[in-house]
Order: sequence, then structure tokens, then C-alpha cells
Amino acid sequence: MNLKKLSSIIEKLLQAKRNKKMEISKEGLSLIKKFEGCELEAYKCAAGVWTKGYGSTKDVKEGDTLTQEEADKLLLHEMNEYEGYINDNVTVDLQQNQFDSLVSWVFNLGPSNLKASTMLKVLNNKDFDDVPAQIKRWNKAGGKVLQGLIRRREAEALLFEGKEWHEV
Repeated sequence: MNLKKLSSIIEKLLQAKRNKKMEISKEGLSLIKKFEGCELEAYKCAAGVWTKGYGSTKDVKEGDTLTQEEADKLLLHEMNEYEGYINDNVTVDLQQNQFDSLVSWVFNLGPSNLKASTMLKVLNNKDFDDVPAQIKRWNKAGGKVLQGLIRRREAEALLFEGKEWHEV
């Protein structure tokens, strides 16, 4: 095989890898479920936003209800969007645990915070060791530090590092 053909094959393989979109694992969903909890009746979250199910905020209004099955399906449906924010904005290769951690983070904080974050810059500069500290900085809602967010960010940071997070 000549060098030109080998180079072409390698480039095609690299392009296929770049086009492959990661998806959240059961472990990532478990973290989200643990910290979001599941409310079958709409409520206002700590930031004052109408929420239902596992933290869903899209088109939620006072009085909305859903079943457990609907909440589970809604979470899985929404993951496509939040996986996309990580797939589209992170330019470095990630391990599954890192991806899961970041999807949880962006699901809780939203894509605008991701795009504006120092965390994303640090990550895309391949400074993986500093990412957990950057994750932990995001512990406020409505301008107030919340114990629940401190715990969630700790769990996300541990998951990012591939460490045990379940006891947080």
C-alpha cells in the first residue's frame, strides 16, 4: 500500500471519529437523577424557574403534571439536546465518565453558561487536571451558594476524574 493511500485511510478514520457523537451512559443518568430528583408536579426551582420531572424546564407552567414513565421518557428525550452541547463545544477527546460529568453540568446550568465558562476554555486547552476545580465553581443559584449544588458539583468533578461519586 502506498503512502498516499494509507494517509487517505487514516484521514477517513480520524474524520469518522470526529463525527461520532457521544451519548450519556447509565452512570451519567444516575448522577442526574440523584441530584435532580423527580417531581411529577410542576414546582419552582431554587432559581425561580418552573420545573417538572428530572429538572425539565421547557414549556413548564404552574399546574403541569406527568407520570413517572413520562418523566423518564422526557429525561431521555432531553439528553439528545444536552449531549449535543458537549459534542458541539468540546474540541478534545473525552472519556465516557468525563462526557457524562459534563452533560450533567450543562443539563443543570444550560448551554449559555457552558459557552461562556472558563471550564470550557480549560477543557479545550487539554488542561484536564484543572477541569474538576472549574466544575466546582458553579455552586450558586439566584446568587446564593447552595449546599445541594456544592454536593452536585463535587459528584460531577469526581465522575469527571473517574472516581467514586455515589456517596457525595
